Amino acid sequence: MTGSSSNHVVQPSSGLPKDSDPSLLESEQVAKALNVDVSTGLSSEEAKRRIDEFGPNELASAPPVPKWKKFLEQFRDPLVYLLLAATLISLVAWFIERSHAQAGAEGAEALPFDSIVIVLILVLNAVLGYLQEVKAEKAVDALAQMTAPQTSVLRDGRISRINTSEVVPGDIVVLGEGDTVSADGRLVASASLRIAEASLTGESVPVGKRPDRLDSAKALGDRNNMVFNGTSVTQGTGRVIVTGTGMNTQVGKIADMLSQTEDDTTPLQKEMTHVSKILGIAVCIIAVLVLVALAVMEGFHSTQDVIDSLLLAVSLAVAAVPEGLAAILTVVLALGVQRMAQHHAIVKKLSSVETLGSASVICSDKTGTLTRNEMTVERVLTPSGQVEITGTGYAPEGQMTGLGGSELQNAEPARSEAVLTLAVGALANDGELRRSDSGDKWEIVGDPTEVSLVVAARKIRANQAYENFKRVAEIPFTSERKRMSIIAEDRSDAAKLSVFAKGAPDVLLSYCSRISVNGHVRPLTEGDRQTILQSVEDLSSQAYRTLGQAYRPLNTASLAEVPGVEANAAGRVRDIADQSEVIEKDLIWTGMVGIIDPPRTEVRDSVTEAHRAGIRTVMITGDHPLTAARIASDLGIIKPGDEARTGEELDAMSQEEFDKTTREISVYARVAPEHKLKIVDSLQRQKNIVAMTGDGVNDAPAVKTSDIGVAMGITGTEVTKESAKMILADDNFSTIVAAVREGRVIFDNIRKFLRYLLSSNVGEVFTVFGGVMLAGFLGITQPGSQGVTLPLLATQLLWINLLTDAAPALAMGVDPQTDDVMGRSPRKLTDRVIDKDMWGDIIFIGIIMAVVTLIGMDMHLSGGLFTDRSVAALGHEEQMVEARTMGFTILVFAQLFNAVASRSARQSAFVGLFSNKWLWGAIGISIALQLLVIYVPFLNTAFGTTPLGAMAWFECIALAAFVLVASELRKLVLRAIEKRRA
Repeated sequence: MTGSSSNHVVQPSSGLPKDSDPSLLESEQVAKALNVDVSTGLSSEEAKRRIDEFGPNELASAPPVPKWKKFLEQFRDPLVYLLLAATLISLVAWFIERSHAQAGAEGAEALPFDSIVIVLILVLNAVLGYLQEVKAEKAVDALAQMTAPQTSVLRDGRISRINTSEVVPGDIVVLGEGDTVSADGRLVASASLRIAEASLTGESVPVGKRPDRLDSAKALGDRNNMVFNGTSVTQGTGRVIVTGTGMNTQVGKIADMLSQTEDDTTPLQKEMTHVSKILGIAVCIIAVLVLVALAVMEGFHSTQDVIDSLLLAVSLAVAAVPEGLAAILTVVLALGVQRMAQHHAIVKKLSSVETLGSASVICSDKTGTLTRNEMTVERVLTPSGQVEITGTGYAPEGQMTGLGGSELQNAEPARSEAVLTLAVGALANDGELRRSDSGDKWEIVGDPTEVSLVVAARKIRANQAYENFKRVAEIPFTSERKRMSIIAEDRSDAAKLSVFAKGAPDVLLSYCSRISVNGHVRPLTEGDRQTILQSVEDLSSQAYRTLGQAYRPLNTASLAEVPGVEANAAGRVRDIADQSEVIEKDLIWTGMVGIIDPPRTEVRDSVTEAHRAGIRTVMITGDHPLTAARIASDLGIIKPGDEARTGEELDAMSQEEFDKTTREISVYARVAPEHKLKIVDSLQRQKNIVAMTGDGVNDAPAVKTSDIGVAMGITGTEVTKESAKMILADDNFSTIVAAVREGRVIFDNIRKFLRYLLSSNVGEVFTVFGGVMLAGFLGITQPGSQGVTLPLLATQLLWINLLTDAAPALAMGVDPQTDDVMGRSPRKLTDRVIDKDMWGDIIFIGIIMAVVTLIGMDMHLSGGLFTDRSVAALGHEEQMVEARTMGFTILVFAQLFNAVASRSARQSAFVGLFSNKWLWGAIGISIALQLLVIYVPFLNTAFGTTPLGAMAWFECIALAAFVLVASELRKLVLRAIEKRRA
């Protein structure tokens, strides 16, 4: 894709001329036009004024759906259409009864109460669904705020991290490797800056960027002094003046061409839709069979018989499908991920929770995730010996001593060599140490490893050795190169240039041909190399991270005069990062540092818990193999003596050997990003569900390919965060394991409320079906009577669903852990949410529920099996009202007992009985509302109920409680069977 030669931007009143092209102006002109000092950036006050003037740095999105429309959306459901059909049928029935009844005669209701109640319950259900949807949206919005992208800007003379939406025209944006470019801008300075612009221009190779003014207007892909919103930094650093934000960027111009993505339906939601559909089809078949049986056995003798039969079919359908299932599922997932976010695990999409609980392998980086990321230089190894640096943390307080704390004489060669080594390390460095705003503590900017060198240098005043040096060029660190070099000019020596480098000792050593010993430079011998490499192994085996330092005087003040460096006719040097082989050669070795990064104390327990849960922990790091193996052994990832595999060894393997290695080896060292991707692919080929952590820009492919990509919230780059499904706010491995546990708890809770909802609704279906098919046997119909008598009214079934499907199910969705979720193997993604065992439980409880309900009704009807003599004096119609009230109430209480029983498929309901206060609150509300329906006169009329006496209440509670008793007996048998098998 190419763009026009003009780059329209919105500017402050003193800004760029309209439709001007910043790429054709000098950076100083752009800065002047935008009224900003590139050395200090905008002031906070000016930035606030500009955001008020230009608005947030965001692309225009589709307008929010109005609240009234969201409410009406609740009625777009096949079940609602079914209930509306029931309302219409009920209304027709009322008109027919009304027309046949004589004026003032009993039996003709003054109002169509059934129709009114169904409509009211439909509206109430819609209100509850709308409120649940709003709650879920708020939870998702809160998560989006937590994962909002951030940008480094220069304001008030300091580099600060702000939300990308707060970037304004004129801001000075500081770019580093892995950053996502947050706005269009003109480069002011750059060091080996390369930016991937494929998303905008289609260019597959990252583009090199320089701040030089262009001579003529160019297409987008050729504007090498401009950066564009939505692209990403793959290498180097730079500073940019923002020229356009939001819709006034190149991406903003084509935003109207971008299709709005629909919300993904998660596998779990798809399965729930499938289950609801299966239930609906099953109930329709049952309804048709019942109607056919009634037509054959009884015949339809009047219009009223037909209407009653249709109402029966509707009652069965209403009983079968849990109305609030989809809304409850979304809310439970949303509340679950909110809870995870409070524990530093920010899940970006609700669907990821399903995968999280299924993780079978966690691939983790070492630094900062398994360790504290509190880097401290403790050892400096030089050609003349070793010294120790005291002090911990980032406060530059400590001193240099001999090994074991012995006093070090000023004349000892190791002292001056250590000063030189730390000076080189602090110069070849992008880290920064500064006082906090309050001035009471030190804070770091940049990579902790780099800052540890700055801190160590300041402890022994090595910073005085490089005060006169000023950086002029940089060859940045990459995961592949494993080293970094800078070129600096010595202002105290006619601006002569020198190269300063740091990197992995074994890598950097291969670029050295000389060594500095006691202030004298001599050739580096093979014996020197072997001694240094042995020292690396010694330190690595003690869990130290090692970094080597080297330098090389260039003996000139001009890069163009360095032998081998390419420059054009005007003397302008080609990008130095592309000429590393010329710069990084013939280096002088000064020494190396041993950096300690202690393991996190809580990680060992988390690794043990993961192992108990059937989850394997794999460490993947760029560190030395011995360092990696020692840390992994200390954390329990491998046994003492087990070895690590290196990236070099992996490269030499065939795919079969590679797969065998990933099955058996759990520690990988000196690996490049492509190795991480290969390891993920190999583990996935073996049917593992892989979680992969990452922080650098090159980790993004492996993070994205894994089943659960995990980005570091503190040290992670924006590119990696965008690729990940989860972000660790504290960069802690233990948080991943805690998130897996929470994911399993959430999934268990989903199964709990599904078991509860479906068994309760199946119980309603069996009650209606059994009541119709056994009507004569139970006394529901009298000898000689014609037509269909419904055991429960459609309004009663709707009320039961309203009471028991919403609040108790939601409360079960936030149930505390009941089973030992980490004591079982990971769930396979192919496993059904509702498996064979659960269907058995659902049908078993549904049958028990129907049996106790029908027995309760039978006790209050003459001609049944267990007739209560107290009802003998009542007419059949009065008996039927009382029997329905009994069945109605028993079914409500049976479902509430079922809520308590459904909290675990195996564990007794009496374990942690009162641990879920929300469930007991929901049960209390349901009981109170049921009492209103039974004892408030106008509700008696609406729901066809009558007040119950004390003995009737005793019967209701006793029969309903049998659901809990039966469930406990079934669990007891299942536990005994499992124990015998074990």
